[in-house]
Amino acid sequence: MSHKRMPKRKAAIAAGGVAALGAAAILLPNANASQDGASDDAAAPRTLKAADASDLASQLAGLLGDAFAGSYYDADNQQLVVNVIPGDNNNVIVQAKKAGATVREVDNSLAELDAGARTLKAEATIPGTSWAVDPRTNKILVTADSTVTGAKWDQLESTVESLGSGMATIKKSQGTFKTFLSGGDAIFAGGARCSAGFNVTAGDGTPAFLTAGHCGVAAAEWSDTEGGAPIATVDAATATFPGEGDFALVKYDDPATEAPSEVNVGGGQTVQISQAAEAEVGLQVFRMGSTTGLSDGQVLGLDATVNYPEGTVTGLIQTDVCAEPGDSGGSLFTQDGLAIGLTSGGSGDCTVGGETFFQPVTTALEAVGATLGAGDAAGGDAGAGEEAGAGEEAAPGEEAGAGEEAGAGEEAGAGEEAGAGEEAAPGEEAGAADESGLTDTH
Repeated sequence: MSHKRMPKRKAAIAAGGVAALGAAAILLPNANASQDGASDDAAAPRTLKAADASDLASQLAGLLGDAFAGSYYDADNQQLVVNVIPGDNNNVIVQAKKAGATVREVDNSLAELDAGARTLKAEATIPGTSWAVDPRTNKILVTADSTVTGAKWDQLESTVESLGSGMATIKKSQGTFKTFLSGGDAIFAGGARCSAGFNVTAGDGTPAFLTAGHCGVAAAEWSDTEGGAPIATVDAATATFPGEGDFALVKYDDPATEAPSEVNVGGGQTVQISQAAEAEVGLQVFRMGSTTGLSDGQVLGLDATVNYPEGTVTGLIQTDVCAEPGDSGGSLFTQDGLAIGLTSGGSGDCTVGGETFFQPVTTALEAVGATLGAGDAAGGDAGAGEEAGAGEEAAPGEEAGAGEEAGAGEEAGAGEEAGAGEEAAPGEEAGAADESGLTDTH
């Protein structure tokens, strides 16, 4: 995601490194390929794009009622798998199959899994723990970080055992659950640094962006350069952390700010963001952050509860996508341009891996009353001759985009990584991955 102020100035885009380009290479043109047609046999599972699978899952949840026990996306086969509780009403299962889903009978109902989660909340809300329903195993996945030892571990283990056999699994994480707020570059406030997620239009029509709530409560004003003048102010009424989510709306101070609906993934490429969508377990997702650039992985669980040192946060998405301090608030999205989440926190790093949790974008948009992308207030592109850099040189150590000047030390906004004085890694020239189908920003 990016923002632009008048006159247009754009920060030099620092290449995200070999790992980032490796993830970017997965973003191929088939992202926009149309859904394969369903078989002539109406009961055969349909081949679905991720967005279509999410929509079908929502529809089938209503159709199946109490028989619905969750669903997940089989990315390898591009099919939706729906869990059902066996019962007398086989008609709804037949309808689910006719709708194109793969139907699987399981033991645990959503009501039973929800009851188990409530027991964990009541008896095992211990800093360094998390839990989320994993529809692939039809169990609650409970995770404990490295700080959960001794009596705390015993308490957690006994609580999980009390849920009964086949209801939950427990595992240890080598890292420590924490929010990914740090000091450094990207968007700054005092000694803190975060990443902006997605550009939006606030309810009053002004340009803004979403970021993590723990960033929003840490400071009111944010800059795109370390020690620079503020460019955006947190709407304090929206900043939520801890509690029911981790999100905040940050409004650009200049109402003429351009706030395109895109994520800059490095190497001069952007992914156009078309809409917000619900996550689905098994969905392949990509995360962009100011510290580690672009990384990819898979959704592991929904409606996750995480017990951070600062307090408990509910309603998150659990993934295996890596992240590090400074990535907080960064965008989680799909290869075909669906906005999924905002980076909250987790354990581990991009060397050893770990668990990472994200705020669902759909929930955040509804809570703050914003819409994804730029509205009329965001302004249009600069006319001919308005590009910064006409007769201007890039500041020392920075590369300017085509016809645009990279300001001295100016950081890319919302999801753009740009360190002053950083150079592209070998082989990461602008346009080097044109075949990926992404938009070239140079």
